[in-house]
Amino acid sequence: MQIARTIAEITALRKHLTGNVGFVPTMGYLHQGHLALVRQARAENPTVIVSIYVNPSQVNRKEDLAGYPRDLDRDLELLREAQADIVFVPSDAEMSPPGFSTWIEVEGLTRQLEGASRPGHFRGVATIVAGLFNIVRPSRAYFGGKDAQQVLVIRRMVDDLSMDVEIVAVPTVREGDGLAMSSRNVRLSPEERRAATVLFRALTLARELRDNGQTDAGEVRRRMTQLIEEEPLAQIDYVSIADAATLEELSAIDRPALASLAVWIGGTRLIDNMPLQ
Repeated sequence: MQIARTIAEITALRKHLTGNVGFVPTMGYLHQGHLALVRQARAENPTVIVSIYVNPSQVNRKEDLAGYPRDLDRDLELLREAQADIVFVPSDAEMSPPGFSTWIEVEGLTRQLEGASRPGHFRGVATIVAGLFNIVRPSRAYFGGKDAQQVLVIRRMVDDLSMDVEIVAVPTVREGDGLAMSSRNVRLSPEERRAATVLFRALTLARELRDNGQTDAGEVRRRMTQLIEEEPLAQIDYVSIADAATLEELSAIDRPALASLAVWIGGTRLIDNMPLQ
């Protein structure tokens, strides 16, 4: 496994590659969800490149950036075991050098949910991901289904700008009790970790209601909200039942829909989602 820390280094390595390249962009502190992306990329491409970059332009609160967990040595060992070929670990100076002033805005899909709660978040995501695509020039790029809105935004950017890369969404990887794997989970105390299962329980309730014939989206939101509010350590940011393609809120579940939510558990904000077919 080779490690590149500058654009010049990764560009030089990329020149010698033939065949499809699978790319997994990450912010590090890897868990089994990330490794599932790497394994799928490994199965589908002769070469796998992984990036590790904590993107300051997508983080809204300075304390979140300062507190984001980091352990590069651990990450590199996990990637060796997962058989990644190249790991790109750029600095801020590489990705946004002095004078950097170009940004990508994806309109429409970024108005609601994470876009409403975290202004500027998707501008930072789209800009850095586009930069990484230009640097790595992957055939396929792999993203986790837990960040469903992000997947839609990246796909829209790729389509609108005619980028030659296939976006692959990999299903959310969960703990045994249903909690979606996230680098943020390490911040939870034992009591908060127990409380965090309320996200999965609320999403499971939404799916059960839909499977049993409930099509009133407002009623599903109400029942999800009621369940979450029964957990003393949980504070709701949003609960959504939206069109799976546009993320517009639904009044009736009469098409493919996405149940999604963001909930604070103590001082940690967690997100999750579940398709409602």
